[in-house]
Amino acid sequence: MAYKANDTKNENVTLGALTGSLRDYKAMTGTNMLSRTDGFFDWQEERRRCDLWPYAKSTATAPKTHCAAKTDSGFAMEGVNFASQDYLSLSSHPAVKEAAVEAIKEYGVHSAGSAALLGNTRHSLLLEQRITAFLDGRETVLYPTGWSAGFAAIQGFVRPDDHVVMDVLAHSCLQEGARASTRNIHYHGHLNIRAMERRLQKIRASDTENGILLVTESLFSMHSDTPDIAAMRALCDEYDAVLLVDCAHDFGSMADDGRGHMSLQNVLHDVDIIIGSFSKTFASNGGFISVKDRASAEYLKYYSATQTFSNALSPVQAAAVLAAFDIVDSAEGRDRRRKLMDNILYMRSEMTKVGLETLGDPSAIVPVRVGAEGLARIASRELSGLGAIANLVEYPAVPQGGARFRVQVMSDHSHADVDQLVRLMLQAMRNAEKEYLVLCDQHPSLMKNQRAAAPALDSVRDAA
Repeated sequence: MAYKANDTKNENVTLGALTGSLRDYKAMTGTNMLSRTDGFFDWQEERRRCDLWPYAKSTATAPKTHCAAKTDSGFAMEGVNFASQDYLSLSSHPAVKEAAVEAIKEYGVHSAGSAALLGNTRHSLLLEQRITAFLDGRETVLYPTGWSAGFAAIQGFVRPDDHVVMDVLAHSCLQEGARASTRNIHYHGHLNIRAMERRLQKIRASDTENGILLVTESLFSMHSDTPDIAAMRALCDEYDAVLLVDCAHDFGSMADDGRGHMSLQNVLHDVDIIIGSFSKTFASNGGFISVKDRASAEYLKYYSATQTFSNALSPVQAAAVLAAFDIVDSAEGRDRRRKLMDNILYMRSEMTKVGLETLGDPSAIVPVRVGAEGLARIASRELSGLGAIANLVEYPAVPQGGARFRVQVMSDHSHADVDQLVRLMLQAMRNAEKEYLVLCDQHPSLMKNQRAAAPALDSVRDAA
């Protein structure tokens, strides 16, 4: 079953629903902090009226390869699902569900305290040990979410006079952790090793007393690309810096041993601080930080706010992740990663065959470029209407004019599921192109976005 929420003919789509971005409403002014949110809500409601608000959908069934969902306005949809982060398809795995049920029987559903104050359980302590063993003896600290782990890895160690050097596309948790810690934040171009070195040289030329934290991700989720971690390690050695790598998206789901790009690049022992998330591969919320010595781990437990002042992982979450780790670190886990990569490569190949542009390198995230934001909003509406679910990402999460579908692949997807998505996405793009070009005629100011849309539109025309 697909859906059609509203009768969105060309004449009903407004210019406001096709333009603007979340960034426009981030720094609003006025004395009343609450009423100054009205402008954002008006824009959001305009997009809803035109059925061009693609966010805050909810699942009505388990987030498997096919699921039912609803928009945040309550309109139902159903179809092939490439919008959920469940890379090895473990969230409904019988062993994981059974572990969660048994934990409820033993402990109930709540940790009922922070890890510093009686919040740990048998399951959370075993999970710390499991991750420590998986990462060759590092010390591990658990966090209630992956975001809080990323924030804490910076906030816990960096002090006001220290420096943070980070990729301009670093995740929100890393950027916010840096802002909470120091004013000395130095951004560099995406994956640009020479720019990293220039920042480090400049810092050490004037400051030889304070710390430097060099921050990156092993897999950037909006672009599906990865840094040269060995080169970053060499820079850290030269400029006396500490290397932090956020492995949220590839940890558990990539490489034959499940250790992601750290294994693929043979750099596991070169990274000082490792951040991981359970919400992509390990069937639960939560995250962790792993460091090389116990002193650093113990310090985090009492000086990283999101660990000290948050309730610990629930026994249900910890037990589910522990069961997922057992699968990840097994022959079944290897088979699931191989099936996942087969699906990824097949999807990228089939997208290319029909003229759709995939970005980055093979991973469970397959970014499919659309272009102009207005075009992408229409394409997202059309895709849902045709019976496929995939997340739209637009500015400021990605560069302006670089809107894209962030397709998320699971090991349980079949080639038939991929074929269906490719066919429906191509149809959605063709439908969107026709409507968008008519709207550009009706709203001449949209034409300035046409150049950004052109590559995607050209590829769809060629495929047609």
